[in-house]
Amino acid sequence: MKIYKYLIIGGGMTTKAAIDGIRSLDADGSIGVISEEKYKPYERPPLSKGLWKDKRMDDIFFEMDAPNVSFHLSTTAKNVDRDKKVVTDSKNHQYKYSKLLIATGVTPKKISDESERIIYYKNLDDFKKLRQLTKKYSNFGIIGGGFIGSEIAAALTNTEKKVTMFFIEKGVGGLIFPEKLAKHLNDYYENHGVSILSETSVTKIHKEEKKIHVQTMNKDYSFDVLVIGVGAHPDMELLKSIHIDLESGVKVDQYLRTSDPNIYAAGDVANFYSPDLEKRIRVEHEDGAYTQGEIAGKNMTGAEEPYNHLPFFYSDLYDYGYEAIGTLNSNLEMIEDWKKEFDEGVVYYRENGIVVGVLLWNVWDQVDNARELIASKKKMNKDELCGYLPK
Repeated sequence: MKIYKYLIIGGGMTTKAAIDGIRSLDADGSIGVISEEKYKPYERPPLSKGLWKDKRMDDIFFEMDAPNVSFHLSTTAKNVDRDKKVVTDSKNHQYKYSKLLIATGVTPKKISDESERIIYYKNLDDFKKLRQLTKKYSNFGIIGGGFIGSEIAAALTNTEKKVTMFFIEKGVGGLIFPEKLAKHLNDYYENHGVSILSETSVTKIHKEEKKIHVQTMNKDYSFDVLVIGVGAHPDMELLKSIHIDLESGVKVDQYLRTSDPNIYAAGDVANFYSPDLEKRIRVEHEDGAYTQGEIAGKNMTGAEEPYNHLPFFYSDLYDYGYEAIGTLNSNLEMIEDWKKEFDEGVVYYRENGIVVGVLLWNVWDQVDNARELIASKKKMNKDELCGYLPK
């Protein structure tokens, strides 16, 4: 049995930040990492962005030079015995801990079995597989119009592939964007060579030796390769086995501590209370991974630093780019303030007259100002909001 002062389950960006957080207060306490991946931690955003352009694969890996850190790769945590403080992995190896961090991230929602040419895009191996398939095949289908679907569609057409997108919303990003913007993105994507099938439900996926068939209510489509991005969820199987409080993920307090004081959770898997939004949320984005990981790491050493940060997120869609913060939901009341429609502007999302989310569309260096606006919880009307940002 291996014994660690700090044990981390998960090998992503949260883990890198947690190691840094621990080392900032404890220079040499032993750290163990259990990760299902074969790689040490690396940046995730380039998998659907920079690596499809000019970023080198070697450049996405973090420098992992902190002392007294052991990585146990290509294995999965299967059981946590809270009484004995022992984790057992898929190879039946056991690890004893004093403090444990759950940083397992999320698992893609599956609507079909994965195969050599059906990909649920999540990690570096998925990037490598898809990149290799672009050298052999030309006709790609994508199910999903959210982050993964929209970014991979842009990446594939930039490599001059034929791409078809299926999604049930009215437009690209329809779950978070105003309807007119989402529908504009349909046209924008089609102008870049993507065939858009909006408001379309996939009823069946059928694999043959040479083709993958996607069936809708009206037609059958065939592709060489299919990428599926229809959302993700925490790995509840492991979490339920730990017998800690769950609420759409692992429920944590302001110190990112679970209902077991020796177990912490951070990153995509953590459900935390946001003072700015006055509700519990779970955020699946880079900023949340880094900021939560660092504070969880510090608090595992005995610090009591509250996590009060409201994470932001961002994306690039061909020549468009945006940053956003708070609650973005197309069912909320939205106030659009365009300097030039669909090219540059700010969208405010309101609940009961209070701004709870901000979309900064081709508007930069305003995340902190947007966060302050949300934190103020002031009721503001359309006239007050139009022109409020950028400052």
